[in-house]
Amino acid sequence: MCVAILVGGVPGVLAGLAVGFGTHRWLMRQRGTQAPRLAEVEVRTALAPAGDLLAACLAAGAGPRESAEAVGRSLDGPVAERLRQVAAELRLGGEPAVVWRRLAALPGAEGLARCMERAGISGVPAVESASRIASDLRAEQARAATARARRAGVLVTLPLAACFLPAFLTLGVAPVLIGLAAGLLGHT
Repeated sequence: MCVAILVGGVPGVLAGLAVGFGTHRWLMRQRGTQAPRLAEVEVRTALAPAGDLLAACLAAGAGPRESAEAVGRSLDGPVAERLRQVAAELRLGGEPAVVWRRLAALPGAEGLARCMERAGISGVPAVESASRIASDLRAEQARAATARARRAGVLVTLPLAACFLPAFLTLGVAPVLIGLAAGLLGHT
């Protein structure tokens, strides 16, 4: 609409339509590229609590399959869904080395899946390693959040610089330069 008003007439309407269409396509492309990233963030956010719950179930004496089933039923989202799938396949006699790879396919879940796989195959206690992995996942989340906050702080300063720098140049530097130039030109 602004383009149509600024340009005016039929060329303005055509330019407005072109800008609107281009903006729509750009927004759709942005949404398409952000969807996988948002899904990965959702998975990584759910992994630490799932790891804590798996460790608690294992500490209570449940096996890897029972732990996966209990945690899968108590949570929502892609991690819980994958845990329910793993538990169902293990209940039906699936090979732990193959089944736990389905959990490992989620971004960031490799360590937790390996830990649960080892516990399911060899019976090695996995409470400490599952707790450590959950703690590592939480620390990774904190580092990523700090990095995003720093990046946001930098991105917030860009519009401020775009506004204040021209104002500073216009109101602060330009009068001094004009005064100096007038002084130099007036004395020669």
